[in-house]
Amino acid sequence: MGLKPNILVVDDQPENQLILDDLLTDDFVVHAASNGEQALTMVTAGTPIDIILLDVIMPGINGFDVCRRLKAWPHTCNIPVLFLTSLDSIADETEGFSAGGEDFIHKPFSAPVVLARIHTHLQLANTRRDLALRNENLELLVNERTRELIRQKQEVINAQDATIIAFCALAEARDNETGNHIRRTQNYVRILAELMRNHPRFCDELNDDVILQLYKSAPLHDVGKVAIPDAVLNKPGKLTAEEWVIMKQHTEFGRDVIAQVEQNSGSEASFLSYARQIAYSHHEKWDGSGYPQGLAGDAIPASARFMAVADVYDALISRRVYKQGYSHEQAIAIISEGQGNHFDPDIVEALLKNDDLFQKIAEDFHDEFATLKTLA
Repeated sequence: MGLKPNILVVDDQPENQLILDDLLTDDFVVHAASNGEQALTMVTAGTPIDIILLDVIMPGINGFDVCRRLKAWPHTCNIPVLFLTSLDSIADETEGFSAGGEDFIHKPFSAPVVLARIHTHLQLANTRRDLALRNENLELLVNERTRELIRQKQEVINAQDATIIAFCALAEARDNETGNHIRRTQNYVRILAELMRNHPRFCDELNDDVILQLYKSAPLHDVGKVAIPDAVLNKPGKLTAEEWVIMKQHTEFGRDVIAQVEQNSGSEASFLSYARQIAYSHHEKWDGSGYPQGLAGDAIPASARFMAVADVYDALISRRVYKQGYSHEQAIAIISEGQGNHFDPDIVEALLKNDDLFQKIAEDFHDEFATLKTLA
């Protein structure tokens, strides 16, 4: 059996300390602190801590201020903090999340809730830690893959394109989507951008160079899935609520991976900037109901709005182990239903007038099992 995770319980009430110690001692190494100053001293002195349960109302430094200090220090900023509190107002929860806390556990304690939330946030923290370790070797992996792909393509593909394909290879090795999905979606994005380049809302942003960069960066939209555990990523059935939380993290992982490459390489290549936007925001929705930020309308980058339409259309027409593919007409009808709520209404309007271009791309880069027949 592996080592138990270390948990720090910070609460000025001895009875709460006893309750949590009894609950946690079988699964964790429990450390205790009775106030914020003691907790900060323990953590900064090097006590190994994997997760912190932090009371909000305490003498001296309150829990929110303790959390702010922990999140401001590089060596403690990644430790998950779960607030222990009887406060339940929206203002209190807003302040807690603004301070950097991951979650709230309300008093009086419910044992199943306490354990479930601790295990969920430990799993998320471990996933982030795995991603950080992969980032240390990412540049070497990309360079090696780049050299291999340049040889395979007989120097037809330039270094920029090879970098993109290297990223995609990392993601494809973990996911069951095909390389043709990548080719289709990048061509859908290019078509949509070309259709919108003279539109009053887009003409100042779109030109030949930008459209080329969007085309090159679109394949990186799901690169963050490389950090999603296999059990979640390739699960054939419906995800649980906890698994869905983990799956949605791929947008943040993708953004962080691309940002790390930008930083390590010192590159100012615009395609990486667009790739970062697309990876992070392609699941945002026009009405603000998407993730990870809940952006709405023009607050969503245009690159991500193009990708949202392209990705959903291709997901609809593609057969997967858990579903049959829809016909082109059915997919277009579903996209139309999402006009103005899921998708930018002007982008959908352009697609509806030119949907044959999408169908042509789908046919040119079809999978053997793809469903592209028209309705009888």
